[in-house]
Amino acid sequence: VLFLDEPTAGVDVELRQDMWAMVRRLREDGVTIILTTHYIEEAEAMADRVGVINRGEIVLVDDKAELMRKLGRKRLLLELRSPLGAIPESFSRYALELSPDGGQLTYTYDNQSDRPGVASLIRDIEAAGIQFRDIETENSSLEEIFVNLLRQEP
Repeated sequence: VLFLDEPTAGVDVELRQDMWAMVRRLREDGVTIILTTHYIEEAEAMADRVGVINRGEIVLVDDKAELMRKLGRKRLLLELRSPLGAIPESFSRYALELSPDGGQLTYTYDNQSDRPGVASLIRDIEAAGIQFRDIETENSSLEEIFVNLLRQEP
């Protein structure tokens, strides 16, 4: 078992990369590594399991993939061919956001939802004559999940 407490705090980029390469090799060799870090992107890249400590108390320990599935959200991003001035009222049942320039619609939904409504949204957009040039999805990062989790804590 290897305990690492903030191993990359204050180190330069090259040393940080070398340290993570060494940690990956150790993990591949079967070494159990317990890591504390404030760099959540490091935990997302390296960890199999994640624990969250808030005000000295462990509030969560879970498999990283399961945690992201349970607490994460998805975003559907639609890049529009022509900007919209506002989201049409007929789309009020969807949790849509319009970018400030009107060129992108974002639909955010729960990862666990059995019926996120993506297919219905696309059909409704096409029926309304709104054309889009590109579509992509994003998942919540571990950092977003962490921030939302701590906001919910008393």
